[in-house]
Amino acid sequence: MHKARKRFGQNFLHDQQIIDRIVSAIHPKPDQHLVEIGPGQGALTEQLLAATDGQLDVIELDRDLIPILQVKFFSAKALTIHEADALKFDFASLYPGEPLRVVGNLPYNISTPLLFHLLRFTDHITDMHFMLQKEVVERICASPGGSDYGRLSVMMQYFCQTEYLFTVKPGAFNPAPKVDSAIIRLAPRPKHELTAHSLETLETVVRTSFSQRRKTLRNNLKQLMTLQQIEDTGIDPGIRPERLSVADFVNLANLLTPHD
Repeated sequence: MHKARKRFGQNFLHDQQIIDRIVSAIHPKPDQHLVEIGPGQGALTEQLLAATDGQLDVIELDRDLIPILQVKFFSAKALTIHEADALKFDFASLYPGEPLRVVGNLPYNISTPLLFHLLRFTDHITDMHFMLQKEVVERICASPGGSDYGRLSVMMQYFCQTEYLFTVKPGAFNPAPKVDSAIIRLAPRPKHELTAHSLETLETVVRTSFSQRRKTLRNNLKQLMTLQQIEDTGIDPGIRPERLSVADFVNLANLLTPHD
């Protein structure tokens, strides 16, 4: 019996109703290429294999779980197990031409950096369905004007359409976490919807804008742009950053990096 390890942030999903609901939300179809991050003991993996006859790659960091997965799915020809750190994994290497559908019960302690890592591969991804801490899902899906809206909201919504699907209570896991979880759907946006001329500049503008949430744009961005430049975009320099839309941040960033 494998014991969940705190250093890997392991909380194994065991509630069959929740597993069925997740698979239903993903709605895998034949011949699709799925990638599961952190399969654990294979509870979700088993249902994904049953739902599609396409390719399923799973990425697991805990080497002690690899033989458990190999024994459990020894006859599953569509399954490939990768012993690897998802934070360093090259997801493009799995892309032979068929877009990837990425799923996973992500460890809370690495969920945000892992999401940012995955954003590098959105050209190869159709959609992503993740179990995350409820608070993180609320922040990703937050609308301008609320206290949950911040850097994570803006950057995730720049790359993806976001959808809060449903809440998962601690009892669905073993061991039970101390917080609620939630399922989120992320669908990469078409490139023409929002286009920052420089992603690095956009990240800098967003990070700097939210560096001191209670201060106005005028104060937070004074090292990057003038008052007149902010006004030239039609944005009031006297408002706080949480009132700006994703498009507003793109416009500010593009002012600093005119398109050639």
